[in-house]
Amino acid sequence: MLYLISGASRSGKTLIARTMQRQQQISYLSLDWIMMGFTKGMPEIGIHDKLWPDEIATRLQDFLAAMIDSMLWTDAHHVIEGEAILPAFVRTLLDKHPNDIRAAYLGYTNIEVAEKLYQTKKHSPDPSDWLLKEPDEYIRDHLGNMLAYSRKIKAECEQHNVKYFDTSVDFEASIDLATEYLLMQN
Repeated sequence: MLYLISGASRSGKTLIARTMQRQQQISYLSLDWIMMGFTKGMPEIGIHDKLWPDEIATRLQDFLAAMIDSMLWTDAHHVIEGEAILPAFVRTLLDKHPNDIRAAYLGYTNIEVAEKLYQTKKHSPDPSDWLLKEPDEYIRDHLGNMLAYSRKIKAECEQHNVKYFDTSVDFEASIDLATEYLLMQN
């Protein structure tokens, strides 16, 4: 089974991937690692960390499709997590491989930026978190952009019948629900 976890930055994607890795021994791959490989190792490709998530997703889509086809041949369980996967693309994958792929999107559409900033600072489990090294103004701007992106992704998930979980209100309960959904039996 291949598990795809996508959505907005700071919505809990990596938390779910690491939980699945720890509890189920499922390997995971962050699309951030791939994107930074292109950013620093192959800048001529034009995929870099300053693009909007949907721009990265569009540019990575053919690469990701080929990688997913190869991963499915291994018949092993894997998680791919990251912002750069669009719901329309996931819908095509789910239609093509209905028994081999499960996908979930996460975002936060019903929270004020100031509250999300507070939560981000209070609950970040990683002391080397890149965003927390930035000034509050930068973090607020990033979170505001991700709030808008969450709304866009939620609408696209509804349009393409792909599962979306909103982590605005009860973050931990929403993460648990998304994890349960991903791991449920076929």
